[in-house]
Amino acid sequence: MRVVTLLPAATEIVAALGGAGYLVGISHECDYPASVQHLPRVTQTPIDVESRGRIIDAEVRRLREAGRPVIAIDAQQLDSLKPDLIVTQGLCEVCAVSDGEVYRLAQSQRPAPRVLSLTARDLSGIWSDIRAMGVALDLTDEAEELVLGLQSRLRRLRTAGEESRPRVVCVEWLDPLYLAGHWVPELVEVAGGHDIGANPGSHSQRREWEEVVELRPEHIVIMLCGFGVERARAELSSLENVPALDLISRVPTWIIDGNSFTSRPGPRVVDGAARIKSAILGRPLPDVKPWQPATVR
Repeated sequence: MRVVTLLPAATEIVAALGGAGYLVGISHECDYPASVQHLPRVTQTPIDVESRGRIIDAEVRRLREAGRPVIAIDAQQLDSLKPDLIVTQGLCEVCAVSDGEVYRLAQSQRPAPRVLSLTARDLSGIWSDIRAMGVALDLTDEAEELVLGLQSRLRRLRTAGEESRPRVVCVEWLDPLYLAGHWVPELVEVAGGHDIGANPGSHSQRREWEEVVELRPEHIVIMLCGFGVERARAELSSLENVPALDLISRVPTWIIDGNSFTSRPGPRVVDGAARIKSAILGRPLPDVKPWQPATVR
């Protein structure tokens, strides 16, 4: 089977199922695992991803208002790869190609490949997507084993009791401010906290820092979509919003690698839960690379 994945989570799921050998093409954003990094990239974006967050946000809005794709498929490259299966998603056009475009391109190929669109908005959806991928790859037993293993790890991480859960705000983008939604509130609950900024399955929400101050968080976890720790730290150091800087200086604030562990609906969200728990506890956990405290100038 020849498989093309158009988003990082799909690539990670295929690899976790033992299907990395099926992959013949990946997206320009796919950076894990290392074993597939030599594969052709079939997507591209006109956005300079090295720009500051507010510039990236403005450019995304400009492209969408102009009716232009944020992420586009290299149709010629895709056709040359002759995939049997294309894996895309229908959650966010900023994170991957519009699935409508994928279906259109698939139908233009001969023979037309199957298209699997991942739809996870919460942990249950992630488990469903893994199982659907298992069916598509004829790896159903492997998929069930992977899901059960991930669920078991979450059960071991889960902190019993509700009465002492600290109030947590999870930041997905700093400028403008977005609070993380989807599966992140569930990860916080597993980690022993209470996400006061979003509900499970909800879209990430644009908020103002003054609103976050009114939420009275006891912890802030910065987990920027698409950014690792150092990039998130650089974004934080350039932040000029006075209420934000004041709040972060007063409330324990931690940075984790959102790109790898919280923004992708794949197996490594369990590692994200472990890092959130480590941050809430204020101490490293066994086999978990610790959070890093945030600092403001």
